[in-house]
Amino acid sequence: MVTARLICTDIAGLRNQALGLAEAAGFTPELRPLRFLPLWQRIPTSLWLNPRWAVGAEVFASPVPPVVLGCGGAGARVAAALRGKAVRAVAIQHPRMALTRFDAVLAGRHDGISGPNVIITRTALHRATPARLAQEALRWAPFFAPYRRPLAAVLLGGANGRYRFGADEARALAAQLSVVARDFGLVITPSRRTNAEVLDILRAALEPLGAWIWDFTGENPYFGMLACADALIVTADSVSMVSEAVATAVPVYLARLPGRSARIGRFMDALARDGRVRDFAGKLELWDTAPVDDTAWAGAELRRLLGA
Repeated sequence: MVTARLICTDIAGLRNQALGLAEAAGFTPELRPLRFLPLWQRIPTSLWLNPRWAVGAEVFASPVPPVVLGCGGAGARVAAALRGKAVRAVAIQHPRMALTRFDAVLAGRHDGISGPNVIITRTALHRATPARLAQEALRWAPFFAPYRRPLAAVLLGGANGRYRFGADEARALAAQLSVVARDFGLVITPSRRTNAEVLDILRAALEPLGAWIWDFTGENPYFGMLACADALIVTADSVSMVSEAVATAVPVYLARLPGRSARIGRFMDALARDGRVRDFAGKLELWDTAPVDDTAWAGAELRRLLGA
């Protein structure tokens, strides 16, 4: 089996994209999270004349496997620097540099790029495979059994420099979810980016109505919620989180947040046009839908493009 070195900033969304692609392509993953040297994390990657100056030496350690997957801007820069006659370089997401520096580029349709070495997907790559969701459904079904059906799961992101998710947004969301709680069981998982004040507001409003909110203790219920929910409500600040949600077979609602990102907005709007998601306005309906998931196809396309 081909080994692939996975290079990315140590962020869950980036790790999951790299691991998801490696697994879909049948590569043995060798994960090397980036460790930025002092001051370099503040310098845009476009100004990195030599990535070896910016990150820890472990990502360049020999022997370098035949494939390197760089996810995100920093990961792509390092992957391009490792490329050679015996090393194929792959970028996940728009690398913000010449596409010819890579043997393959995996990009979303919302990135607006194309080329002979570019594989376009409708959503971000991820690890929410049908097999994993089936396994997680068996594991988590007993935990969620006490909650009313149909069960609505809420996936919370957080403020990210493009979108705001503070106290005002939390109060508005809590009011909408209070209406949902009349007819649906309600379970909520925050991310590490979710503000503590946001959680306090949601707990005060929703726990008296029977909602359960994960408190970061015990096993992370995220994949269990994807697998067991009858409907999903996702804050629309994360391409990765929404991509995992639409890989399920249940309706997905977007809780839009104030702010703007042209790239993220294009992604969300395209899924809405496809009919796979709807905007959340305090009311849930269940409708027949199907998963949107290009990860397995992208893995096969990558192997074809690399001749692996």
